[in-house]
Amino acid sequence: MYYKTKIGDTVRIPPYRFDDPLKEVAIQTLNETYDGHLDKKLGLLICVNEIIEIGEGRLIMGDGASYHNVVFEAIFFKPEQQEVIDGEIIEIADFGAFVRIGPMDGLVHVSQVTDDYINHDSKRGALLAKESNKTLDEGDLVRARIVSLSIKDNSVKNTKIGLTMRQPNLGRFEWIEEAKQKNKKGKQ
Repeated sequence: MYYKTKIGDTVRIPPYRFDDPLKEVAIQTLNETYDGHLDKKLGLLICVNEIIEIGEGRLIMGDGASYHNVVFEAIFFKPEQQEVIDGEIIEIADFGAFVRIGPMDGLVHVSQVTDDYINHDSKRGALLAKESNKTLDEGDLVRARIVSLSIKDNSVKNTKIGLTMRQPNLGRFEWIEEAKQKNKKGKQ
């Protein structure tokens, strides 16, 4: 889920940027400072997109920069437990498939792909369902539910997102469409 949040902080404007528009420099500086910052409560900072309030600059002895108190608006991405997400399969492994969901990746374990038994076809780099003949390849677009979530401060690499596709209306988009068509025919 993406969130827009207001945050207060102090931004340092270096002296060589004094001639540039203050708000633009503040946004650039904040983006450079916080880009990719992960907070356990807020999530992953995507970008600072607007300065709402900027205070008068203060100088500190021995530093030629000016320091301004700012209130800014930032966009965060924070996955939520039980959230249904759309993503793209970016890698297939023996144990499951990695799914890119926005700026983060999640894992669908083989036991959570379908109710069917899954084989890993290493030659093709795909997961194959034994009875239903469903396949999962890199590049496939899927819908999944977040079933487990572990966010560690300051490191996207240490964040773990567990996904499932074993529920109705989840899985590869083609599987979802086939199930809808099957339901329509069954109701006629």
